[in-house]
Amino acid sequence: MHVEAPKNPVHGMIAEFDGPDEILEAAVKTKEAGFKKIEAYTPFPVHGLADVIDKEDHRVKWIIFLGGAMGVAAGYGLQYWVSVYAYAHNVGGKPLQSWPAFIPITFECMVLFASFAAVIGMLGLNGLPRPHHPIFNAKNFEFASRSKFFLCVEVEDEKYDRDETEAFLKGLGAKEVSEVLNG
Repeated sequence: MHVEAPKNPVHGMIAEFDGPDEILEAAVKTKEAGFKKIEAYTPFPVHGLADVIDKEDHRVKWIIFLGGAMGVAAGYGLQYWVSVYAYAHNVGGKPLQSWPAFIPITFECMVLFASFAAVIGMLGLNGLPRPHHPIFNAKNFEFASRSKFFLCVEVEDEKYDRDETEAFLKGLGAKEVSEVLNG
């Protein structure tokens, strides 16, 4: 299997903080400075941090909607085809296409397709399964799930400049600032 080398050997610049207040303040200042591609890693949710980082992505709900619409079409279409064409059987003079009888199966197909679309869409948009992320190469990152707070400015950010970003993060009071390598 051929694996392409990453475009840039550097993933970004990461800063380490001791507490939730420090990282929240640093994220606000980083956003105010014009950085857009930032990510925070904390051992527990920090109130307000997601709002500052602004990671709103509305693609999942549209994928779920499309999955549900496909489920409605598939459920209703299958019942219509079976009742009207494949096994047309007139029972008591009722019409072959009796839509109220199709509602339960149509609803169940909508829920099933929407659920599968949500899971598959979420995995696809998150880039999963991904056995390794470059952020795990960062110094002291093993403490991100226990006691440390990290703020990463990604190299794809328009404003990213190695020396200026490092100086900016150090100016925020970071305990340590280091470069994160892709490899």
